Order: sequence, then C-alpha cells, then structure tokens
Amino acid sequence: MFMAHRGRATGIIGVVMLLGFLVAAMTVAGGTQPQAAWGAQAVTPISAQEEMDAADVVERVSPAVVTVINEQQNGQLGGGAEEAGRGTGFIIDDQGHIVTNWHVVDGGDQFEVIFADGESREATLVGSDQISDLAVVQIDGDVPVIVGLGDSDQLRPGQTVLAIGSPLGTFTTTVTEGIVSAIGRTFPLELAASSFYTNLIQHDAAINPGNSGGPLFNLAGEVVGVNTLGIPVGPEGQPVQGLFFAIPSNTVKRIASELIEDGQVAYPYLGIEGPLPLNEQIASEIDLPVDHGVYVQEIAPGGPAAEAGLEAGDVILALDDQEINAENSLIEVLFSHEPGETVTARVQRGDEELTLDITLGERPNQPS
Repeated sequence: MFMAHRGRATGIIGVVMLLGFLVAAMTVAGGTQPQAAWGAQAVTPISAQEEMDAADVVERVSPAVVTVINEQQNGQLGGGAEEAGRGTGFIIDDQGHIVTNWHVVDGGDQFEVIFADGESREATLVGSDQISDLAVVQIDGDVPVIVGLGDSDQLRPGQTVLAIGSPLGTFTTTVTEGIVSAIGRTFPLELAASSFYTNLIQHDAAINPGNSGGPLFNLAGEVVGVNTLGIPVGPEGQPVQGLFFAIPSNTVKRIASELIEDGQVAYPYLGIEGPLPLNEQIASEIDLPVDHGVYVQEIAPGGPAAEAGLEAGDVILALDDQEINAENSLIEVLFSHEPGETVTARVQRGDEELTLDITLGERPNQPS
C-alpha cells in the first residue's frame, strides 16, 4: 500500500483502491545475490535446518530495510518538490540498489531514502516497471547491510514469514509475523488496473499503507517476496482481514536484474486489441463453437498477429500447446515467452481449427 501525502507531507490522501476493494500496498524487492560493501554486512542466508527465531532474523536484516519517499514538483512558479507519498524498500547489493514497488515511485521527480537509524540520503531512479509493479532506486555511499533473495518456489503454505516496513510512512522498521496462506495467486488484469499480478504469495503478516515495496522474509533471513497488495473489504463492502499479497522473489530477481542492466523490462507483444476471455455464457451469447480461449475483437495494424494472418473474430485456444483458459490467462501464457520468439498459436476460426506461427514483438507502453 502506498502512503500518499498532500502538500508538504501533511494530510493523507489515502490508499489506492482497485475496483473499490483491491488495495495496492506499496512494496519493495531485491535483485541478484549481493556482495558486501566495505563497511556493510551481508546477511548470509542459512539453510532451512538452521532457521532462526523471528527476533534474530529481525536483528540481522532490519538495517537493510528503508523508507522510500516520493517527491514531486508542486507545479507552482518557483515551487520546489514536495512529498507525495512514502513506501518501503530494501538494499540488495553494495552498489546501493534498493528494490521497491513501481507505484511507490510513480510520478516522482526526486527521491529520498531514510535508514532504520534515521539517516537520510538522496536516491536516483534506476528503472521502474508498471506491469510487474517493481522499481529500483539507488543511493551513493556505503550501505549498512544487504539482504539476499531466496527461492520463492520452495515456499509452502503454513510456513512462517515476517514482513518489515514503514506503515503509514512513519512507523519505520515495523515487524509483523504470519504464515504463507497460499501460493500461485493471480489477479485478473481488469482488477489489477495498471499492473499485472500473477503467481503472488498470499500471507497474513499484516501490511498497511506505507508497507508497499517492503520485504517478506523467511526464517533463514532471505527475502522471499515483496509486499504489494492487501484486500481490506470484499466486493459487497464486508470487512476482510488477513488477505495480503507479495510478489515472489524469483520474479523480483528477474525484473530487478533487467531494471539494473537496462532501466526497463522487455515484454512480448502479440498485437491484438480488446481480447475477450471466453466462458460458456460468453461463447453462447456470441455463438462460438468453443467455450475457452480468448476471442479476438480487433487486430493491431502491422503488428505480429496481423503479420501472421490472425483475424478479428478468431479465438486463440493455445500458444505453443499452453492452453488459454480460466487457470491460464492469455497474458500469463504470453509473458512466459520473450520478444522475438516464434510461437505456434492454435486458433478457432468459425468451425475450422488452424495453427499460425507468430513472431512476437516487443510490447509498447499499452497492453496486448
């Protein structure tokens, strides 16, 4: 959740709501396995057999967790930058790279980082990625501690996790404890608004506005996720408790590495517009012979799909034998490929099923 402020960091604007009930929770994540800087202590991950108790983990890793301040020009003639919001981040290497959420840094003109001991430093934006909701900023000088990223694929429901962050932007180095509630959670693109949240870690370690971009640790002192979302109320307005979500560390490794190297992330581009996921009801309403896949409403002129011969009215059933259905969305399957890769699309056109080879482009700023 992102803690937004009005004017000079005074009145709270509020938390970003997704369709009235999905809250984006500002969070931070890491990059590659760090090396200790001079004067900095690297937190060396330990094996699961050597797990520490929560207090020992916090003592070792908390100096690497920082508050990230987003400052924006006030727009008035001669006016300076004013605080627009706060989130959390964590230091991943001796070059001072700090991972956080895209929505923590979005719109920022300059950035400030506050350490656990109160020290403040200016930070520069290295790169940000709206789709994954991840960003990297960088500070100069020595860093106190760096933390490594664990293997999120090894997480199991019921496993203990710790969230550390700056709820409300002021309660720095706040620790909450919970368990992994589920893994592999995916939010539909239409619910996630600006970002694409897939394969998330669901947990119940409480996070609040200001926690966005903060690390989720296992008891070996490894970052296993970046806290990003919380659901405070259900679709009917009923109160909800203990539903929090983190981007898995294996995703963070890949995205942060690309941001540090290139300043951006390259995603594949298919070149269709208004894709409509099918179910039995929709298929019946538009008289289609199949009830799964994605109905293509429009084709982007000159795009990869157009070049391959895909037409409006076609239904994409699969890409490279990966079925498109309720469990595997088109975007999730598409994003498992790289720009420039050629994929075989299985397509329903009227009563005929055919295959088309599509060479994927690189995704522009707008989806699909």
